[in-house]
Amino acid sequence: MRYMVTSLMAAASVVAISAGAAYADDINVGVAAPVTGSNASFGEQLVKGATQAVADLNAKGGVLGKQLVLHTEDDACDPKQAVAAAHKLVSEKVVFVDGDFCSSSSIPASAVYHEESVLQITPASTNPAFTEEAAKKHWNNVYRTCGRDDAQGKVAGDYLAAHYQGKAVAIVDDKSTYGKGLADETRKAMNAAGLKEAVNEEITAGDKDFSALISKLKKANVEAIYFGGYQTEAGLMVRQAKEQGLNAVLISGDAMATPEFWAITGPAGEGSLMTFPPDPRNNPAAKDIVAEFKKAGYDPEGYTLYTYAAMQVFAQAAEKAKSTKLADLVKVLHSTSFDTVVGPIKFDEKGDVLNPEYVFYVWKDGKYTEM
Repeated sequence: MRYMVTSLMAAASVVAISAGAAYADDINVGVAAPVTGSNASFGEQLVKGATQAVADLNAKGGVLGKQLVLHTEDDACDPKQAVAAAHKLVSEKVVFVDGDFCSSSSIPASAVYHEESVLQITPASTNPAFTEEAAKKHWNNVYRTCGRDDAQGKVAGDYLAAHYQGKAVAIVDDKSTYGKGLADETRKAMNAAGLKEAVNEEITAGDKDFSALISKLKKANVEAIYFGGYQTEAGLMVRQAKEQGLNAVLISGDAMATPEFWAITGPAGEGSLMTFPPDPRNNPAAKDIVAEFKKAGYDPEGYTLYTYAAMQVFAQAAEKAKSTKLADLVKVLHSTSFDTVVGPIKFDEKGDVLNPEYVFYVWKDGKYTEM
C-alpha cells in the first residue's frame, strides 16, 4: 500500500510518509486546518480525521483504482493565511479539499478553489455565509458535512428563552465571522421566543483580561452568558467570572467541543453548556472507525469524524461519477445520499446538509456529555 500524508507540524510543509514523490496515477487531495495558533486542537481533529480516512480508503484500493495522496496546509484560522494555503494546495494539483475549520478561513479560501474548479467540503465551518454567498454567485464547489449557525443558534436561543424568562441574559461575541454570526443567530431566536437580552457586548479574539466585562455583567445581575466565540476566550471568561464572584452559566457553541476548554477553566467550567450535533462517536456507522482511532491512542471527538465523513463523501462521489472533475462530481453530490461515519448525508441545492440536528451538552468532571 502506498499513500502520502503530511505531518502535523508547526510548519505545515508537505512530508511524505511513504518513500518517493506522488505517482502520476495518484489522486491529490488536501486538508486545510489550523495546525498552529489558538485553534490548533481543532486543527489536530481535522488532520487526524483526514489522515485516517485516506489511509482507510487506500487500504481498500483507493478511489477509482488510484491511491490518494493527502497534502496538509496550515491556515491558522487566519483569512490571509487561508488564501495562501489554498493557493499552495492548488499548486499541488489537489482535486478536493477537506476544510477549513474556521468560517473566516473557509469563506475566502473558497474563492480560490472556485477559480480552480476544486471541490471544497468543510467539516466544521458553520457560518451560513459560506454556502449562501457561494449560491448567490452561482458557485457549485462548496459543501459542508456540519450544520449551520442558524440551526445551532435557534436551539440555543429557544433554550435561553425557555429557561431564563424574566432573568438577565448577556450576549457576548468575539467579532469573528463564526462568533458574531453564532451570537447574532442566537439573539434572533431568543428575541423571537420572547426574551430580550439585558447586555450586549463584544470582545476581541485574543483578549486575556475580562475584568471590565465581568464587572458590567455582575452589575446587571446576569444569570447566563451566551458567548459566540472560541474555546480559549470562553475558558478564560468562565474562570475569571468565578474568581470575581459571578456564577452565571456560560452557554456557547460547537467551538467548545475540545478538552482545551476544561484545561483552561478547571473546575470553574463545571456546568458550562454548549450546542453540538449528537455525538457521532455513538453512531453505529462509526463503531469500527472509532475503535480504530482509539486503538491508535486517539479519541475522535469534536470534528474528527465530520472530517472523515467529508473524505468519504468525496470518494463515493468520485466513484459514482467515475471522475474527479468538479463538474462531474457536482452532478452526483446533489442527487445522492452518502453513507458516512456520521450517518447518511444528503445535500440541498446550496451544499448544506439536510435536516442538521443540534443538542445541548454539559461540561462535568472534565468531559462534555449530552444532556
